[in-house]
Amino acid sequence: MRALELAPQVYASGQLFEHDLRLVAKEEVRSIVNTRSDGELMGQASSADLAKIAEELGMTYVHFPVEPKSITRQDLEAFAKICDELERPLLICSGSGAHSARIWEMAESL
Repeated sequence: MRALELAPQVYASGQLFEHDLRLVAKEEVRSIVNTRSDGELMGQASSADLAKIAEELGMTYVHFPVEPKSITRQDLEAFAKICDELERPLLICSGSGAHSARIWEMAESL
C-alpha cells in the first residue's frame, strides 16, 4: 500500500483491505475516512466490514462517499469538519488515492 502525504499527519491512499488496516494500525494511524462508494468494483471491501476491523484495531473509521465531479460546497464543508475533528494521523482512502487527494485539496481551498 502506498500513501501520499497531503499535510502533516494527513495521508491519501488507494482502496484499503483488511491487511492494509492491520498495517496502518501498526503505523499508529488513528483515523480513516473512506471517500469511495461501496460496490464500485468486484472484490472491493465494504465500508461496514472495514469499519468493524478498524474499530477492533482501535481506529476511528468514517465512510464519506463523494464524487468530486458533483461535490457541493456543503459536501466539502462537511468533509473538512469531519477531518478537522478526527484524531491524527489521518488516512483518507479511495480507489486509487487520487479521488481522496482531490477532495482534500478542494476542502482546503474553502
